[in-house]
Amino acid sequence: MKQLEDAIFFAALNVKDPAQRQLFLDQSCAGNGSLRDAVQEMLAAQGRAEQFFTRSLSALKLSGEEVSALADGGPQAGAEPVDERVGTMVGRYKLLQRLGEGGCGVVYMAEQREPLRLRVALKIIKLGMDTKNVIARFDAERQALALMDHPNIARVVDGGATKAGRPFFVMELVRGVKITEYCDRNNVDLRQRLHLFIQICHALQHAHQKGIIHRDIKPSNILVTLHDGAPVPKVIDFGIAKATQGRLTDQTFFTPHAQLIGTPAYMSPEQAELSGLDVDTRSDVYSLGVLLYELLTGRTPFDGKELVRSGLDELRRTLREKEPTRPSTILTTLHGTELRATAASRHSEAPKLISLMRGDLDWIVMKTLEKDRQRRYQTANALAMDIQRYLDNEPVLARPPSQVYRFHKLVRRNKVVFAAGAAAALALIAGLGVATRAYFQEREAKREQALLRTKAEEAEARETQLRRQAEAREKINQAAIYVGQEKYEQAAHLLDELTSPPDRPSFDGVEALRQVGKWLALQGRWREAADRFSQLMEIDQLDEWGVVTLDYQACGAALAELPDWGRYRRFCQASVSRFSGTTNGDAAARIVKTCLLAPPDPRLMEALRPMAAVAVGYFEPMPTNNFPLWAAIPMSLWKYRCADPDGAFIWCSRCLPGTESVPALNSSLRVIEAMALSQKGQTEAARGQLAQARQMIDANWPAGQDRGDAAHGYWFDWVFARVLWREATTALDGRIQGPNHGD
Repeated sequence: MKQLEDAIFFAALNVKDPAQRQLFLDQSCAGNGSLRDAVQEMLAAQGRAEQFFTRSLSALKLSGEEVSALADGGPQAGAEPVDERVGTMVGRYKLLQRLGEGGCGVVYMAEQREPLRLRVALKIIKLGMDTKNVIARFDAERQALALMDHPNIARVVDGGATKAGRPFFVMELVRGVKITEYCDRNNVDLRQRLHLFIQICHALQHAHQKGIIHRDIKPSNILVTLHDGAPVPKVIDFGIAKATQGRLTDQTFFTPHAQLIGTPAYMSPEQAELSGLDVDTRSDVYSLGVLLYELLTGRTPFDGKELVRSGLDELRRTLREKEPTRPSTILTTLHGTELRATAASRHSEAPKLISLMRGDLDWIVMKTLEKDRQRRYQTANALAMDIQRYLDNEPVLARPPSQVYRFHKLVRRNKVVFAAGAAAALALIAGLGVATRAYFQEREAKREQALLRTKAEEAEARETQLRRQAEAREKINQAAIYVGQEKYEQAAHLLDELTSPPDRPSFDGVEALRQVGKWLALQGRWREAADRFSQLMEIDQLDEWGVVTLDYQACGAALAELPDWGRYRRFCQASVSRFSGTTNGDAAARIVKTCLLAPPDPRLMEALRPMAAVAVGYFEPMPTNNFPLWAAIPMSLWKYRCADPDGAFIWCSRCLPGTESVPALNSSLRVIEAMALSQKGQTEAARGQLAQARQMIDANWPAGQDRGDAAHGYWFDWVFARVLWREATTALDGRIQGPNHGD
């Protein structure tokens, strides 16, 4: 019980915000009121001790007993204060500025007065923390640093004790900022970040060879300073270091069994086991992996604040069991602005950064973050060498997990299924002694094994499908970024790699498909445009009819302009099937219009009849001054395909005067009217309308497409006019020259 109290007490000391500290205590002491009271009492006593020691003796109001105590040999007037303040001397060092504090020490910038004037960093045990255990740990850090001599590790130059008896040591003053801040502030690219990281690995390898484990690798303990203009990382703060060989100090200190040592976000799974006896140099390799993850992506695998808020048990479970997300994958989950900012701070563009991360860097990072330390890099030097291989474009040692490892993971995810398989196998072995029972048991075992194989294959297929869906979403999201930058060719190339669209794309992803399809159409690349809009047809998250029916019109127009009539007929059948039974007049009219762009066969006409009835019943009662002009095309075209030229002529005449400002619609209506007049035998009048339609089309194609919108006619409205014009011209024996194709 005492060990658990100590663990929660020391963890709570590191939570400075009062509200967050109370939340941490609620989670860590849930259901145990006596434990909560004991920890609260320890925290209150700690607070009173700090307040007492931070007051100078002159500010104390002494009681009679305290005056007697002073007279009997207590501290004399003028004695050195308990707290060393800026401006005072500690040995031969003058304290100039308080730089910060760690778990048990306060760090000052000091000036060595003799034999040379020299600026140094001086670390003294904090007030109220000078217990035997803390002093021993502090002394261990001093001894650990003294053992090491490496250009990337801050050097120890002196040590001693203050007049009050508190130990201190003096080390090289590192004028720098933490490594992540330096890299982001200077937009350091990936290769430069990796070169800095390799130096850190070499520094930790040196410490490990001296028998020292750092146990608290994090950005604030890696400072970057400049030597002759070149950045040099320095590892500092070995305050919770552990010796792997021998003892660092004659003083002993005890790490309680239930006390976590380290910073949660950077802590290895074995550190979370609460057993310091089982921590070796590979724990530092894991922390290096977290640091590398942060240098690459700007975030840690597990959020440090979330870990603290989750409570001690959940923190330990997360570190021991939860698998981190790959760096390239975490980048694809960022919102556009956040992703662009992350890429800019790495002197890159978002798609390029994700591409660089995917593959070797993903596997290097994930190998360092393995829960099983046997699967990690066994030394910091091995990690540095693999990163150097990556920089030299050589094959890296980090590889995807083997099939055996994948199968092991599959078993862990499907324990019930594989437990059943094991039980069936045992039953088969037990029944081998009896021939009759063995026959039936064997048959049953085979059935069970087949079922297990089927389930395993289904699970593997589900994983494959999910992976493909994730890759498809990633490609579409990257394409959306390119579209936002008007890099349509790159976006089109990415979308060409999709074997099938994702079932849950983002809004930006859907819009990327649409914009790339439009761009391809404006380029006259009709087959590719049709492919893009066909992919939109397969996405099931779109609304019932609004934008969807516009996408169907675009797809049909591209297929007709290609032309690919076999694929167009299949498209029409799928469109009718998709919208059969609709009661929405707008949706019905748009599908009728798209499916009648070419002369239909009788089966398609029959399938379209219910939809046409919905559209006619919706639009026919409307007054002309309130009628949506685009709907005149499906209404008149339906009448014409039904061999009702008078009905088609009436619809065209009704709406032609209102479409003068929309030449795409006006030219289509003139073509339909010409076909109706031709059906009625009025050939010369038909030719006149076709001639006017041709003038409009030639004057506006292809520039009219690019200006197209809902008010002036979409680009596919011009395609409709061209396709219908060609049909009408053929109907009049081709005696009128066709419009320019511009292909």
